[in-house]
Amino acid sequence: MASAAGGGAAGEGEWLKVSQLRPMVEAQDPNAKAVDNLTLRRFLRARDHDVDKASAMFLKFLKWRREAAPGGSVPEEQVRRELSQDKLCMGGVDRAGRPILVAFAARHFSAGRDMAEFKSFVVYFFDKICARIPRGQEKFLCIVDLKGWGYSNCDVRAYIAAIEILQNYYPERLGKALMIHVPYIFMKAWKMIYPFIDTNTRDKFVFVEDKSLQETLRREIDEGQLPEFLGGKMDVIPLKDYGVQQQPQAV
Repeated sequence: MASAAGGGAAGEGEWLKVSQLRPMVEAQDPNAKAVDNLTLRRFLRARDHDVDKASAMFLKFLKWRREAAPGGSVPEEQVRRELSQDKLCMGGVDRAGRPILVAFAARHFSAGRDMAEFKSFVVYFFDKICARIPRGQEKFLCIVDLKGWGYSNCDVRAYIAAIEILQNYYPERLGKALMIHVPYIFMKAWKMIYPFIDTNTRDKFVFVEDKSLQETLRREIDEGQLPEFLGGKMDVIPLKDYGVQQQPQAV
């Protein structure tokens, strides 16, 4: 599978499978012609290099993408209420060059949450963080801060929806999710979420104990790129204030 730094080197056999995958998907959907080989490789890796399964997964993605973002991206006005809660912020980059997304889970409330808007918001922020991934890198790192999380923040349906979008439509994009300041009661919700996470994705969720928090963070992130609220020197930028720097990538 892909390595932490970038997508991992592809051998001749892997590129051969990509060359087999391309005509299969292009024959079924002309829009596949606009997709680069690195994207096809991510879908191939997500299905353990099974070309038939990767083809089915990718074609499903193309159909979903047309419905989820008809104009090519999710407009800001469609997710304005979600953005106003400042639950997602952009950080710096980790030591591997992966851009950092910071989630404040205690700012999400299940009451009044509209599922359609939330799903659009998930697409919106995944597009934004993927657009920051530099050439030579294919993944991002997420810090999920659960400080202050309680029953009013528990929204298992929304969490599962976000994970399914990540797994099915943004394969091999998440490098690691550092779960920090985890309260005991969150683990009850996690037990309900866990069965919906595929094996490869499960390994990317790392629960960090408070006593080893700084050691873990500084192993992954240089002090100059570490968010200030975690003892570093980098300001995080709420997603609603993050300017459009480039066109979002599809996956």
